[in-house]
Amino acid sequence: MQRLMLSLHLLMIVKQLGTQFSLKDLGNLHFFLSVEVIPTSSGLFLSQHKYIRDLLYKTSMEGAKDVTIPLSTSVPLKLCDSTSSMDNNSYRQVIGSLQYLCMTRLYISYAINKLSHFMYKLTVTHWATVKRLLRYLKNTIFHGLQINSSAKLVL
Repeated sequence: MQRLMLSLHLLMIVKQLGTQFSLKDLGNLHFFLSVEVIPTSSGLFLSQHKYIRDLLYKTSMEGAKDVTIPLSTSVPLKLCDSTSSMDNNSYRQVIGSLQYLCMTRLYISYAINKLSHFMYKLTVTHWATVKRLLRYLKNTIFHGLQINSSAKLVL
């Protein structure tokens, strides 16, 4: 019964929007901007597991060992450390891809923000830390964002 009420509310919202804008109903949402939308009994679950899988493949990390913590607590990140410098291009691409994941993985924002500080002076330690974050994402590939529905849908 509650699901029927929710559907009726959504239809009313679409109808209201249709009076102001030109709309085309494409049916139920499954994927949008690399985010998979999965309906659940309590609302919607947003997942980017395909995006993570593609990122792991692109960085050749699909066979890497999983880790349970995104950043190491024993290796401090400094601008100048004793390791050698590296090319920045692939690092920048991966950091940009990781920033897009913050949409459904809010808890990795700190790690990505910390790693983005080193985009112009990359060292082996920084790249190893990015790989660790990718290994963490591999371990948590099916995590996402649960959005619970409410009874009131007011436009």
